[in-house]
Amino acid sequence: MTFLEKVKSAQAKSGTILCVGLDTDYQKLPEVLDDERNPVLAFNKAIIDATSDLVCCYKLQIAYYEAYGERFYESVQSTLGYIPKHILTIGDVKRGDIGATSEKYAHAYQDMFAFDAITINPLMGFDAAEPFLRREDRGVFFLGLTSNPGARDFEYLELKNGKKLYEEITDKVREWNEPRKNAGLVVGATKPQELRALRERAPELPFLIPGVGTQGGTMEEVKEANGNGIAIVNVSRGIIAASNGKDFAEAARAAAMKFRT
Repeated sequence: MTFLEKVKSAQAKSGTILCVGLDTDYQKLPEVLDDERNPVLAFNKAIIDATSDLVCCYKLQIAYYEAYGERFYESVQSTLGYIPKHILTIGDVKRGDIGATSEKYAHAYQDMFAFDAITINPLMGFDAAEPFLRREDRGVFFLGLTSNPGARDFEYLELKNGKKLYEEITDKVREWNEPRKNAGLVVGATKPQELRALRERAPELPFLIPGVGTQGGTMEEVKEANGNGIAIVNVSRGIIAASNGKDFAEAARAAAMKFRT
C-alpha cells in the first residue's frame, strides 16, 4: 500500500482527520502512574485505549522520548506496536542533514521504528531529502509554514524570484512528490489565510496541520481553509493534557471527541 493509500484508508476507517500527538513528557505524567515500570509507555497505552476509535493517526514527538534516556527505544517501539494497524503513525523527528547522515536517519525511523511518515526540515535541499523519499509506502512531511511565532524570522522572507520562502519550499515539495507521491507539507493551523493560499497552490499534497488547541488554531478555521484537500490535523496537549489526575484517559477521550466533532 502506498503512503497516500494509507492516509486515505486510515481516514475512511476512522471517519476523521484528527491525529493525537503523543508528546509524552515523562516529567509531567499523572501521579497515578508513578509505580509503573515504564510510566511513559503506560500513559501512551491508556491514551490509545481511550482514543483509538476517534482518530486516524498518532504522532510521536521524538524529542520527548529521546529525553527519556535508556527507555527511549522501548517506549517508542512498544507504543508503535500497541497502535492498531489501521491507524497511521507519524514520527515527528524534523531531521535534515547531508546524504550519508540522512540515510541513517531514514533507516532509523522508516525501518527500525517503521513509522508510516516522518517530519523533515527541507532547508538543506534535495540531496538531504532524497533518502527519506525512496519508499513509496513511507511518507515525508516537510516543514513548510510552521505555527510558532518565530516562523516569521525566516519562512516569510521574500526571495529574488518574488516568492516567500515557504512558497518556494511548497513548490519544491511538489516537485519531490512527483515520482512516488509520498511527500507532504507541514502547515500551521495558526495561519489560516496562508493555509488557504497554500492549499490552492498545492492541491495534491497531503498537509500535516499542527497548532490546533493550545497554540490557538481551531478545527473550524482549518476545515474552511483546507477545503477538500487531504489533511491530518494534530492536537497534542489539548487532548493528552486534558487532565493530570486519575481520570486522565477519560478526559483525553472527552477532549478528542470535542475536537473530532
